[in-house]
Amino acid sequence: MESGMPQGEAGGASSQGTPNPGQTGAPQSAGDVKAEVTGIISKLEAMLDGYMVTKAPFALPLGLKEFIVKVSPYLVIIFAVMALPVILAAIGLSTAFVPFAMMGGYGWGLGAMISLAVSVVVIVMELMAVPGLFKRTRGGWHLVFYASIVSLVGSVISLNIIGGIIGAIIGWYILFQVKDMYKN
Repeated sequence: MESGMPQGEAGGASSQGTPNPGQTGAPQSAGDVKAEVTGIISKLEAMLDGYMVTKAPFALPLGLKEFIVKVSPYLVIIFAVMALPVILAAIGLSTAFVPFAMMGGYGWGLGAMISLAVSVVVIVMELMAVPGLFKRTRGGWHLVFYASIVSLVGSVISLNIIGGIIGAIIGWYILFQVKDMYKN
């Protein structure tokens, strides 16, 4: 049915000035965005919990889970200390070589900068999780989970899709297997 009116104005009251929840481009408050992101992450966590724990072909033995939980904060600290000189060197070298890398092609220079930024964010998040990992709190576990999501997103943006997915699946399997060892 064509009425000659622009689409959305055919018959009925005007909706100007009132936001339409389904309308794209509608301004959202920071609280709305935060709530939406939190909801998406909660759904992802519930889905992964189902696949990595409930539907997993095998569960890790309790002794292995206990070992992983005891050792993981120390491993985070050790790997962060080992990565720090590499990241600092990469930052120093990138200031000198990124202009040349960008001339060499879009992919390498941008991919290297994204990987470097994501690595710094992930290491900071994991270091923030260390006190919670020592205390075995769910907050520490969640920070490691969020760091794994950031790492996966960084891998996808850097076009390391296969490696990012494989790393995320292995990491999430271990992370969700030990989730019940962390309490609120």
